[in-house]
Amino acid sequence: MVRKIHGSLRHIRRAATPPFWPIKRKGYVWAVKPRPGPHSLASSIPLAVVVRDLLGKASSLSEARKIIAERKIAVDGRIVTDYKFPVGLMDVVELIPEETVLRVVPHPVKVMTLVEIDKGEAGFKPVRIKRKTTVKGGHIQLTFHDGRNYLVRVKDPRKPVEAPYRVYDTIKLAIPREEILDHVPFEPGVLAVVVDGANVGFVGRIKAVNRIFKRRNALVELEGDGKIVRTILEYVFPIGREEPMIKLWEG
Repeated sequence: MVRKIHGSLRHIRRAATPPFWPIKRKGYVWAVKPRPGPHSLASSIPLAVVVRDLLGKASSLSEARKIIAERKIAVDGRIVTDYKFPVGLMDVVELIPEETVLRVVPHPVKVMTLVEIDKGEAGFKPVRIKRKTTVKGGHIQLTFHDGRNYLVRVKDPRKPVEAPYRVYDTIKLAIPREEILDHVPFEPGVLAVVVDGANVGFVGRIKAVNRIFKRRNALVELEGDGKIVRTILEYVFPIGREEPMIKLWEG
């Protein structure tokens, strides 16, 4: 599990940054601290670090800031000019001048990495439902893992057939217009990827879900490539029924 990060409101020491950040811990004291945004500090990388260290498009922070300020980077279909913007799981990063599109995916060694994707896949993003609440008028509000809220309008609050979604299900969401394209329920038989813990990056089919107390801590068994792993439900991200809806890292 990613450790909690503590520090001041504006700065963070390199020694205290999440271990998956691709930066040197020695030689410099301070690192760029992500602003509050769609992803938490412990599960994101600031855009400047993505441009400089992950993509190698800049040799210094000032160069990375200049590239970002020139409106050359888009995240999830929207241009971002804040070098501290937090980039996290399943985000789509586009290098506009090069017409290159990449997605942030889990990796067994790097925890999170970028893979290049085609234009067709760049038009959507899988988002996992973090919270489901009933709001005024009996409509259903879904909160996704990246902080987005999506309102599902229902005709009859007593029978909300328009919202057959549960927490930890995955929604295939069009970006940037935010329209639901598909729904992958969290259930045995679907394909999923582990996004945290000792088995991060493992891709397999859900075989069983054994719940004892809280659902998020239920023990999930996944099978893939002749291997069986077990992890808690909170670390499992459904990505398709028969085939993965996204391109993942290549081993």
